[in-house]
Amino acid sequence: MRSITGLLAVVAGATFYLYLLSAFLPPVPVKLSRRDENGSPEGGSEESVEEVEEYRLKFPSDLEELRDLAAVLQYYKREHTTYVLVLFCSAYLYKQSFAIPGSSFLNMLAGALFGPWEGLLLACLLTTSGSTFCYLLSALFGKTYVVQMFPDKVSMLQSKVMCNRSSLFFFLLFLRFFPMTPNWFLNVTSPILNIPLPMFFMSVLIGLIPYNFICVSTGSMLSEISSLDDIFSWGTLSQLLAIACVALLPGALIRHYSQAHLKLEGLEHSDEEPLDPRKTR
Repeated sequence: MRSITGLLAVVAGATFYLYLLSAFLPPVPVKLSRRDENGSPEGGSEESVEEVEEYRLKFPSDLEELRDLAAVLQYYKREHTTYVLVLFCSAYLYKQSFAIPGSSFLNMLAGALFGPWEGLLLACLLTTSGSTFCYLLSALFGKTYVVQMFPDKVSMLQSKVMCNRSSLFFFLLFLRFFPMTPNWFLNVTSPILNIPLPMFFMSVLIGLIPYNFICVSTGSMLSEISSLDDIFSWGTLSQLLAIACVALLPGALIRHYSQAHLKLEGLEHSDEEPLDPRKTR
């Protein structure tokens, strides 16, 4: 009971902090054109006026909401760079720490706000930090409950960790590159499996680079796309091809290594009782 109370206190405190950070935004000025009743510019010329619009921040759930949020934060970033950075990092860590699905949208938002390379660096650091917080929360509050809720899954992972103890780091990389087990589940079970925190940290940092790279690059491209013609341009298609090649190369190397050195029998069939496909990342 004490562990549940402690976890709820941490969640409540983090939620209150994030609410305070996002609730007191200054109004967003929206430039409009002054027109008459017929829709024509008044006085024969179009005059730009500013109208204040309230905008309530929320986590994006689809691409349209993502683009709207990116537009608002890009406006704020011009005048309040530090605020936007703190807000983004806080929201990302909140999602990762409490295993809330939707990190792909935040990775794309990182690409739209900070560009492909700064966004990738930020996404990798935040993914790793948030996963580490999730690891620590599980170690402090959740071990007993995770085992009670998913006894078969924990037992299967425990046996595979024991079989691959001599190549444990590469086994963890394999699980990150090819998420047969959802990443959030790996985060909460790693303390139960006695995976050392430094090894866990490095496996997340390296293992999720391809996934983060794809999402951040896509977000960077989406911020520059305004029509379907832009999507099917040769420049965009060549970027997508380059992203795919770069992202697939590390996975191919890890798979080649795993076939010779790792014991993965049975792991491929561990999805007979899927946990929740929406929480894969």
